[in-house]
Amino acid sequence: MTTENGNPAKDADVQLPTLKAKDFTTDQDVRWCPGCGDYAVLAAVRKTLPTLGRNKEDFVFVSGIGCAARFPYYMETYGMHSIHGRAPAFATGIKIANPELDVWLVSGDGDLLSIGGNHTLHIMRRNVDVNIILLNNRIYGLTKGQYSPTSERGKVTKSTPDGSIDSPLNPLSLALGADSTFVARGIDIDAKHLTVLMQRGAAHRGTAFIEVYQDCNIFNHQAWFYASQKESRPETTVECVHGEPLVFGAEGDKGIRFHDGGLEVIQLGGEYTVEDCMVHDERNRLQAWMLTRMHYPEFPEPLGVLYCDPDVPAYDAALQEQVAHVREQRAGQDLAGLVQGKETWDVG
Repeated sequence: MTTENGNPAKDADVQLPTLKAKDFTTDQDVRWCPGCGDYAVLAAVRKTLPTLGRNKEDFVFVSGIGCAARFPYYMETYGMHSIHGRAPAFATGIKIANPELDVWLVSGDGDLLSIGGNHTLHIMRRNVDVNIILLNNRIYGLTKGQYSPTSERGKVTKSTPDGSIDSPLNPLSLALGADSTFVARGIDIDAKHLTVLMQRGAAHRGTAFIEVYQDCNIFNHQAWFYASQKESRPETTVECVHGEPLVFGAEGDKGIRFHDGGLEVIQLGGEYTVEDCMVHDERNRLQAWMLTRMHYPEFPEPLGVLYCDPDVPAYDAALQEQVAHVREQRAGQDLAGLVQGKETWDVG
């Protein structure tokens, strides 16, 4: 039984399961490199699922190809390790076939943004009710260190020995451009924050896209250390909380201001105060777009829920309504009538 927004009903007649993180742990040995950020994300997901009030059998984890794509093996749920770049297509099919399932898609930047870029774009524009966790380590890890769509310009790798000349793809900007209705960003080592983002994403009816800054300590170690380490994070990131001003800094002495059609960093305490800072509005798509374009070192990089629109119908729900309407309209029609359709003609 579910409520109108698709969440489990909570009346006295419904007994919600009591689960813990260990209930979502399989007997499979986790085969990621020691120190890989994927471990932290896996732990965060296992902690999140028991808080959602669902049975284990309600969850399905889908992945493509890559290090992150091993995720389904390590979750005691239904799962599918699909083919390169096609996880969004499989996830869409699963959700359409059984809308009651809670479908999660976990894969990396190489899988979802290169060969899978087209599929990722279309699952978001359709607003299929799927939770997407994009683990972004800015490198191809499984194939031993080639540059990926998110690698920075000038990146020296085995496939770019003289430095990459590509402009890196911005996952959050892509999600907004594809009309994703929930866009967020977290960091692998911050399990508490990731859990909150995943809970928000799971409650959202539609595509929930969460980019996770993830460390590949073998082929791209410290790629995100400026944003993840305790000493530097206050100065290099800004937490986006709906209804609160965008303030950052170790002393909370800096802010983001909207001025002359753009954003700028201001120093608080002198000419400027907190009242001059832009207040985060997660329903404002234009503001969210500007936030996705903030890059260190010119700006702190945004973390949290950048955009959320709960009013757009989910694709799978709309499809079910359409099917029900067509069945009602065509009730009693025999097979011959369905085959002939409304317009037929004879060829002499």
